Amino acid sequence: MDELRSKIKVDNDAAQEHKSKHNHVDEKDDFFKQKVGRKRKTFNKDEEVSDGESQMPSQSTTQRRSLRNAHRPSNKNEIPKVKRTVKFTEEECLMCHQCQRNDKGEVVRYPEWKNDDVAEACPVCRGNCNCKACLRSDELIKKMKKEVEEKRYGGNEVELSKYMLIRILPYVRQLNEEQMIELGIEAKRQGLSLSELNIEKAEYSQMERVYCDNCKTSIFDYHRSCRKCSFDLCLTCCHELRDGQLLGGADPVELEFIKCSPEYLHGVKEKKKESEIHELPADAEPKNRGWSRSEWRAESDGSIPCPKFTEEECLMCHQCQRNDKGEVVRYPEWKNDDVAEACPVCRGNCNCKACLRSDELIKKMKKEVEEKRYGGNEVELSKYMLIRILPYVRQLNEEQMIELGIEAKRQGLSLSELNIEKAEYSQMERVYCDNCKTSIFDYHRSCRKCSFDLCLTCCHELRDGQLLGGADPVELEFIKCSPEYLHGVKEKKKESEIHELPADAEPKNRGWSRSEWRAESDGSIPCPKVNDECCHSFLELKSIFGQAFISELVYKAEELAKAYKLEDTIETPDNWCSCPKISRNPDVRNNMRKAASREDSSDNWLYCPIAEDSRSFDLKHFQWHWNKGEPVIVSNVLECTSGLSWEPLVMWRAFRQITNTKHGQHLDVKVIDCLDWCEGEINIHQFFTGYTNGRYDWLNWPQILKLKDWPPSNLFEERLPRHCAEFISSLPYKEYTDPLKGALNLAVKLPRKCLKPDMGPKTYVAYGVAQELGRGNSVTKLHCDMSDAVNVLTHISKVELEHKNLVAIDKLKLKHLEQDKRELIRDDQEGETNIGVLSNSSSTVDGLSYGPELKDVENVKMNQENSMSIAEDASDGALWDIFRRQDVPKLQEYLKKHFREFRHVHCRPLNQVIHPIHDQTMYLTFEHKMILKEEYGIEPWTFVQKLGDAVFIPTGCPHQVRNLKSCTKVALDFVSPENLGECFRLAEEFRTLPINHKSSEDKLEVKKMIVHAMDNVVKNLYKIRLVIVS
Repeated sequence: MDELRSKIKVDNDAAQEHKSKHNHVDEKDDFFKQKVGRKRKTFNKDEEVSDGESQMPSQSTTQRRSLRNAHRPSNKNEIPKVKRTVKFTEEECLMCHQCQRNDKGEVVRYPEWKNDDVAEACPVCRGNCNCKACLRSDELIKKMKKEVEEKRYGGNEVELSKYMLIRILPYVRQLNEEQMIELGIEAKRQGLSLSELNIEKAEYSQMERVYCDNCKTSIFDYHRSCRKCSFDLCLTCCHELRDGQLLGGADPVELEFIKCSPEYLHGVKEKKKESEIHELPADAEPKNRGWSRSEWRAESDGSIPCPKFTEEECLMCHQCQRNDKGEVVRYPEWKNDDVAEACPVCRGNCNCKACLRSDELIKKMKKEVEEKRYGGNEVELSKYMLIRILPYVRQLNEEQMIELGIEAKRQGLSLSELNIEKAEYSQMERVYCDNCKTSIFDYHRSCRKCSFDLCLTCCHELRDGQLLGGADPVELEFIKCSPEYLHGVKEKKKESEIHELPADAEPKNRGWSRSEWRAESDGSIPCPKVNDECCHSFLELKSIFGQAFISELVYKAEELAKAYKLEDTIETPDNWCSCPKISRNPDVRNNMRKAASREDSSDNWLYCPIAEDSRSFDLKHFQWHWNKGEPVIVSNVLECTSGLSWEPLVMWRAFRQITNTKHGQHLDVKVIDCLDWCEGEINIHQFFTGYTNGRYDWLNWPQILKLKDWPPSNLFEERLPRHCAEFISSLPYKEYTDPLKGALNLAVKLPRKCLKPDMGPKTYVAYGVAQELGRGNSVTKLHCDMSDAVNVLTHISKVELEHKNLVAIDKLKLKHLEQDKRELIRDDQEGETNIGVLSNSSSTVDGLSYGPELKDVENVKMNQENSMSIAEDASDGALWDIFRRQDVPKLQEYLKKHFREFRHVHCRPLNQVIHPIHDQTMYLTFEHKMILKEEYGIEPWTFVQKLGDAVFIPTGCPHQVRNLKSCTKVALDFVSPENLGECFRLAEEFRTLPINHKSSEDKLEVKKMIVHAMDNVVKNLYKIRLVIVS
């Protein structure tokens, strides 16, 4: 027993010495040393053991207990007692298996190690202990991370960085090139330079992975994202989409597997194939993307629509796509509370691209045209139409009967024996007279050999020896000028003048001579063309509708008129209107607007109802004024609509082309500069920027531009369907203005498969300023439309002129004055002009006065403008002048006398006038209107069109317009039965213009409209009578 005690004591001493020896190890194992030095032990039951007890070799429990009790030292100082843990947890066990024991037993966790090696340096000391606590310790990796800032490569970092630089530079260049290409596309789309372009920074966390929603590739910097749904697209997909070959993100493939029996795994043949069960793999993604790649296309300007929001699928506006309460960026005029109450989609006026291009509303309108939309008043409206157009159908029938009589006499037959050949023309083909360009609707004469067509009016004139229609072309040359000339600088070299034809000038040569063209004594007319195929063969009488079609139509219409007793109802009763009584009372202003100050006249006040005050007698009240040829102004028509935005950029976003359509690109648009009336092109984004902020030339003079035919009126419904539907819904008196089913609109009576004239809607977008500049004003020059029209002011934007612009205007006006004096006085010395406007040292630049009396004239002008509140009201948009029909002869006389005082193309004074109104080359300023009233006693209706005003302009009333602000107007033409006489008169005037005149062609085809309208009315009334009889 003594030997055993001695051995244990020696072993304990050796163990203590071993531990003391290894308590000082390398610095790299400091943290292990600290862990070893702390031996936190706990007992399960507060059991105290000596330091040697836990190090005993494996023995039986009885032996250990007896040994412990027999040899417990009496002196506590001999062997200090230490609390030890029986359980070593993962957090507390900081020593390896070997360090936890003092005996030399087998190291069970390190079987490949020798005990002597462990005794020399334990696994913890070596840093490779595989106990659970050490394996899970992160101290070493933390130490490594801490050392990353130190230079660990022996001072070779510079060479390694150089190597890295040269290796990755080509790829960074490639990425930069891809981004610069995308920047260039975006800059061109917005009409900006690269330096002006501002790219929004995406708000992504660095801990967030951004990937392309199409091809799943990672997005590292530039990409395109949908503001609504956060759809992200990488640049590679953008480029492929524009090229029409989207390779990335191919559609999913079928990944189905057939279950099998366990026997099949070892070659056993399966018996029943009909029981096969297909399953998807566990990690298979859903097949449906939620959007279609096949219909996804980039637009012509490079912009890419979000594929998730097609016209059918986009049912929520910008605000509905987000849960935050941020600003509604596309609805700046809306309050967020209003949007929260009912979103734009709910209100029907969402202006996202998909909704703007949706044609659901216009389709719904067309679907409803068959329903009764006029309160069961169709019978009365049909009667009204019948009695109004019957006189004109009779007139057409009389002209045809005269031609039939001539043809019967020439052939020696009676009218009943005469057989007229029916011309073979498609309804989609427009037939016009080869001499006067007027439309041919039924009877005409045609050459069998060369298809030369001649209208009946030309036939009658030719037989009378006075062929007025189709006058010979005139010279329409204009002299180019330098930019300096526009602002009064005298040109030096006249010999360098360059003459040019206008862009729309037609060829001068007819190919045949009118001077030698004569009718034969029997009334037959030879073909004027002489060539190898046609040698003066006679023109044969032909019909399009049929020989007796119009005669029978007149007969049926007269029978219906007698049956309904309509012969004496053509006059409009005076009790339909109470306006004459109102106009005598200066204190009463309801539904009236003063527009003139003519003496002894009852039409100085214009009928101006408010759209919201719709009453049952409004239509008759309107007809009373309309029948007298008076304009009508309906206020606040936009209040009756859904409130769709007419912001120009909103319309542009809706109109932008898509590359897979048949239409061309529309990034550049044609504009007319109102200073020189020359046509140019401009990026549409730049145009709309100037619309809002103003645009100036090199001398700080306001540059006033007008969009020409944008969007093309034949594409308005197709490209802006929502705006088209919104405009139609805003129109009052839909019996006249409805382009789909207006009961009193002759233009809608044409058959569906018939070629129809362009009646609109048309947009007129132009800059404007309140000051009358003298030259370069934003104006629609004096003209006369062949049909009735309604014009709605849908948007205005005020441009504030800066001080430098006002100074430039005053300075340049003086130069304009000197130029006018110089050029007009020169012409007067040659005896070619009247310079009454320049008397008393006063001058006119397109009618604006200067000189010593400038202040007085300006005062008069200001008083006049103040009386009409011109440009003072925030809703003021455009100044209108509309002349009465009875004043047209005197107006033409005045214009012919003063035409050289007006400037037009290249800002040159006019040197010729073909027709003073139809040429559309003059604008009467305030001073011209004063002289017109003094010399001829006539005065136009003058009024300001406000935002939301719908102006009705009757056919035959010359009118002009000047924008007081940048304006967007939408106009629609229609043909009312009250003004058919004026349509006939204007058609006659147009046919006598030179054939190269822009107004010479009969584009309205009013005679064909009248025939189809009468046919439609007769059929409807006959159906109604049959129903009543049955």
